[in-house]
Amino acid sequence: MTSLTPAAELAQRNRLRFPNESEAYRRARQALLVEEIELRRHLERVAEQRRALPPGGEVTGDYRFEGEAGPLRFADLFGDKQTLVVYSYMFGPQRLRPCPMCTSLLSAWDGEAPDMEQRVALAVVARSPIERLAAFKDERGWRHLKLYSDLDGAYSRDYFGVDADGGDGDQAAFNVFTRRDGTIRHFWSGEMGPESADPGQDPRGAPDLMPLWTVLDCTPEGRGTDWYPSLDYRG
Repeated sequence: MTSLTPAAELAQRNRLRFPNESEAYRRARQALLVEEIELRRHLERVAEQRRALPPGGEVTGDYRFEGEAGPLRFADLFGDKQTLVVYSYMFGPQRLRPCPMCTSLLSAWDGEAPDMEQRVALAVVARSPIERLAAFKDERGWRHLKLYSDLDGAYSRDYFGVDADGGDGDQAAFNVFTRRDGTIRHFWSGEMGPESADPGQDPRGAPDLMPLWTVLDCTPEGRGTDWYPSLDYRG
């Protein structure tokens, strides 16, 4: 195992200084830099532990979807890839409009989708009819995301895209599946929710999947407590 240089020592190598900064600012910034280095290392340790998970449960459900080009089975979502990322979009038939938070996330992912799909398959699944999903995709100006209608809701029920108590409400879910030697298995899912949330914070995973929050976390305003993404900023 490689021995890492202590974070404090790495921070001391930092020679960046900005115009007119005070000594107090630099001391605080160097202390923060130590924590940022430790955070980077912790994120990598978590990612390594995630990659080392043993095989998950085999996918045996007969899940059927409707895409913009027609019907598909679950295996078809992989295309030519061996790993599939599925986001469950909170846009079920009972909703007049989709979830703004999901929409904000997917708007960022739309630009990244061609890069992601160099390594994995990416699918966005919701329970609304495909015509409704495609219409909103056009409204939002998404160009790259592949949207699929979960025709009978079976996938959404099994992989927590609906309320766990059996209700009809949507839940956002992020699942990763693998296909190895012809067998499809569940690999990993985000499992951090209200039960694991810290006081005063919205439930969220780590690392956060939304670039929006990553940027705002670097600002003095932060995420705020009374702001929420919107579906439309016109007017």
